[in-house]
Amino acid sequence: MEKRYSEMSEYELKTEIAALAEKARKAEQLGIINEFSVLERKIAMAKSYLLNPENIKTQTNYKIEGSNEEFFVKYLNGVFAWGFRRETPEKEEAVPISLLVK
Repeated sequence: MEKRYSEMSEYELKTEIAALAEKARKAEQLGIINEFSVLERKIAMAKSYLLNPENIKTQTNYKIEGSNEEFFVKYLNGVFAWGFRRETPEKEEAVPISLLVK
């Protein structure tokens, strides 16, 4: 049985991220877009566990990595920032903290 990211050491997380990145590269080369997208999400989740959530400020706007969208962080729960995108303020959602860029 696989370990949860929250149970992994920093070394294990980095090893997992490298393995996922290699699988994502192969999926992209083969044109398997669905698998590539899933692997990119897994990488973002694993990277979140390498970060300190205390470095993310609530009631603050961040850019979402890879897009021009702004995300307003209302509160944190573990490695997820809960809030909303500026374009859709009525829709609350969670974003892994690794996707937030100041």
